Amino acid sequence: MERLSYSRIESITKRIIVPPISKSIREQIINQADNRCEYCRSSSRLTGIPLVIDHIVPTSLMGSNEIDNLCAACYRCNEFKGAKITSNDPVTNEFILLFNPRKEKWSDHFSWANGGTHIIGITATGRATVLSLRLNNENIVQARAIWIGLNWHPPEN
Repeated sequence: MERLSYSRIESITKRIIVPPISKSIREQIINQADNRCEYCRSSSRLTGIPLVIDHIVPTSLMGSNEIDNLCAACYRCNEFKGAKITSNDPVTNEFILLFNPRKEKWSDHFSWANGGTHIIGITATGRATVLSLRLNNENIVQARAIWIGLNWHPPEN
């Protein structure tokens, strides 16, 4: 087995280690998202759980900490997305890029169904994202039903 040289290890490490995202950038992204997950549109004010910053293109795939690669995500969507940037569209069976909140408009790819409890993908990107991020998992659907009963959901924008 070949031994890695120090310079090779340093080169690999520099590509993997990304500096932390500043507090001001985090706040800017979350404020721009109106304290909502940019994937499932859940409000952190309703969940009581702070949003996290998602790398749209993960750092493991050479994504950056630039604002155009960062978005606000709920913990659940961030965990389900992981390091994925593509997923299978169940209609065409093709691998499709997942929804990019910085380059695409949510309403171009998704709509609310069943009175607002479910998110429907209306494009290949939307369908692939709904499945991959499990945007209609049982827990969030139940929470949305409660929020709807209180007139807190779905969001208008």
